Amino acid sequence: MDFTPPPKRPRGESIVPMINVVFLLLVFFLMTAHIAPPDPFEVVRPVASEAMEPETKVSLYVGHEGALQYEDHKGEAVYSELAAIAETEPVLQIRIDAKLDGDVLAQVMKKLTAAGLSHIEVVVEAQ
Repeated sequence: MDFTPPPKRPRGESIVPMINVVFLLLVFFLMTAHIAPPDPFEVVRPVASEAMEPETKVSLYVGHEGALQYEDHKGEAVYSELAAIAETEPVLQIRIDAKLDGDVLAQVMKKLTAAGLSHIEVVVEAQ
């Protein structure tokens, strides 16, 4: 019987520093990323010949059947919430569906104007 210890192998490179760097990068990207919430419902934007960047982040979603949503508020409650912020945010971004009837859009615009919103931007898809 041979009781001598086995020969020592040379140690390979440790991957711990690489794991640390990857973890720090992951934390960095998670802290600096802007994760946008998903749209409340599918909205296919209308197409226009020209488009500009919107001036505001306050968005009202209007579905093809006239469904309304602003943040967590749905339906007619949207107008009272938007009226409350009209003093501080006079510009509203409205995201309408391309299949929305013009009469419904006119009614929505009339109610938004009555709520005190002085400037409304319709978000469109540029050709």
